[in-house]
Amino acid sequence: MSKVITAKLVGIAYREGGKRPMQTLEIADITVERGIVGDSRGKPGKRQVTILSVESWLTACEELGIQLSWLNRRANLLIEGYEFGQSDVGKVICVGDARLEITRETDPCRRMDQVHKGLKKALMPDWRGGVCCRVLDGAEVSVGVAVDFS
Repeated sequence: MSKVITAKLVGIAYREGGKRPMQTLEIADITVERGIVGDSRGKPGKRQVTILSVESWLTACEELGIQLSWLNRRANLLIEGYEFGQSDVGKVICVGDARLEITRETDPCRRMDQVHKGLKKALMPDWRGGVCCRVLDGAEVSVGVAVDFS
């Protein structure tokens, strides 16, 4: 029997278009067809929903001696209490009642250096940039729900 690790959802965000600003939500619908409803990248595929770890984000920012909002990373979900790694690919995680499959690392893009010089490099080690997920089962989720890894 595998151990269940529980983290917590502490942020939800989406964007209506590629360069549009991130919008935060307290409650969001996650669907198999659209990812986070309203998000421009939510179509079916390996990158429907992106998840960032608070701990990893803070490590990257501390390395640069800065404080930045997690929204600069442009991820959909922010969780606290877990850091991602290569062994997470293929795992199914439950965000409230939504089930997501981790498909790959979210590679930091050059836009990160537009936010702050060196941020892209600071996000490269140890999967600090987060993970991409495919939605297996949708549900309404809200900030504060448990995120279970098994």
